[in-house]
Formats: sequence, C-alpha cells, structure tokens
Amino acid sequence: MKDFKSNKNIVYSCKYHVVWCPKYRRPVLVNEVEPRLKELLYQIAKEIQVEIIELEVMPDHVHVLLECDPQFGIHKVMKRFKGTTSRYLRQEFPHLKSRIPTLWTNSYFVSTVGGAPLEVIKQYVANQKEV
Repeated sequence: MKDFKSNKNIVYSCKYHVVWCPKYRRPVLVNEVEPRLKELLYQIAKEIQVEIIELEVMPDHVHVLLECDPQFGIHKVMKRFKGTTSRYLRQEFPHLKSRIPTLWTNSYFVSTVGGAPLEVIKQYVANQKEV
C-alpha cells in the first residue's frame, strides 16, 4: 500500500507524464527563467497537493512526471501550472512579454504512467468471473 495515496474517500495511484511548450515553441526557458520556473512549479504543486516526481525544463518545452488526486484532475493541475507560471514569469522577466503574446500554448501532452501492462489488466478484467 505504500505506492498508493488516499484522500477521505478514495485510494489511488495516478501518475502522469506531461509535456508543454511555450507559444511558437520559442526557446525562452533559459538562463534565469529556468530555475525560477522550476521553483514556481514546485511551489504550486505543494499548494495543490501534487507530487512532482521528476521535472526537467528544456529551452523550448517542459517535462513533468507527477502524481495527483484523480478528483482534482490533471486538467486542473495543468491550468494552475500554466496560468500561474505565465503570470509570474511574465511579470518578473519583461522580455517574455515582448517576444510572444502568451507564454504557453493552449495544448499539452499527457500520458498515464505505471501500473501493470495493458494486456495484463485486460486479462484480469476478462477473467473476473472465473476467480
């Protein structure tokens, strides 16, 4: 049970790999912007009770491996990550306002991570009546 988290009514293990980019995939996540972005993401994650397992910032995209409560939802996590970081980074680094109209694109990539392989789960579900 140590790999699972819980809230007052569910036990879960929901890990996601998420990738998102600055508008026009501009390589603006460099120099002092990179450490500040990481700092903000960890701060936001703590506020919304999301665990960042791994984080890497590239000049033109961000990779995060995280775990979040399924009742909160990955879409709310991303809305908070992108909205808050955009606001603070554009306030602190004015050059981000002049190069691009908004910091982030509207889209992102998300994939679930972990657990048993799909074929094993399919077999488990299919064989439930035989157990």
